[in-house]
Amino acid sequence: MSNTQLLAINDKLIKMIEDKQDAMPKNFNKTRFIQNSMAVLQDTDNIDKCDASSVARTLLKGAFLGLDFMNKECYPIIYGGKCTFQTDYKGEIKLAQKYSVRPVLNIYAELVREGDFFLKEVKDGQRTIQHRPPEGFNNGKVIGAYAVVLYKDGGMDCDSMSVDEIEATRKNYSKQANGPSWTKSPGEMQKKTVLRRLCKNIQLDFDTIEAKQAFEDGGDFDYNKETRPAQESPLNPKSTVIDAEFTEVGEGATDGTE
Repeated sequence: MSNTQLLAINDKLIKMIEDKQDAMPKNFNKTRFIQNSMAVLQDTDNIDKCDASSVARTLLKGAFLGLDFMNKECYPIIYGGKCTFQTDYKGEIKLAQKYSVRPVLNIYAELVREGDFFLKEVKDGQRTIQHRPPEGFNNGKVIGAYAVVLYKDGGMDCDSMSVDEIEATRKNYSKQANGPSWTKSPGEMQKKTVLRRLCKNIQLDFDTIEAKQAFEDGGDFDYNKETRPAQESPLNPKSTVIDAEFTEVGEGATDGTE
């Protein structure tokens, strides 16, 4: 990207932030945010093919949420010639901790691989997850993912998805099912998918309408999209395969990770 293009984006971003000063988070450091954003743009492939105004609007969404592009809490994603805003797994964690109405002690997501011990059950009316990889590191095939939130009042909540559920969600609802996020960082996107679903059970209270909209825009999924039509199964031409919809996993449901 040329210095002229960077300067145009820089000027537009400064103007947008000034116009939306009331929507900026508390303790927002405008100078540092702009410097970090410009540094990230220099290493973003194909950013020069995007309109300066659209790039500035994308960066502005990170500002509304108080996320840092340099720290990889969010990204300007270039796909199909367009610049879009997307939160990262780390950014999702930060937002849940910051905006949860019920104070959060810790929140995280992990991948489950073949060979891991994994058990989700209900104890005393509360869902619990036990996950233990074999001794040492496990580089086995990913078979699922789960997310856990621990609250400061001692409560907790969790959710899990098999890799088939995650893939069905990606295929049917992802805004960029074959975009760079999924092709370059599948593990992070798998964790983010189950974490986003867990966050549906966490009441988030954003300070501004702009922050709430930016959070929604930063998700990878659009659940208003129509699912793909039914297809004939290659194993049985007389049967059909119906693409799965995104549904909550109930306490009695299996995780598909046995």
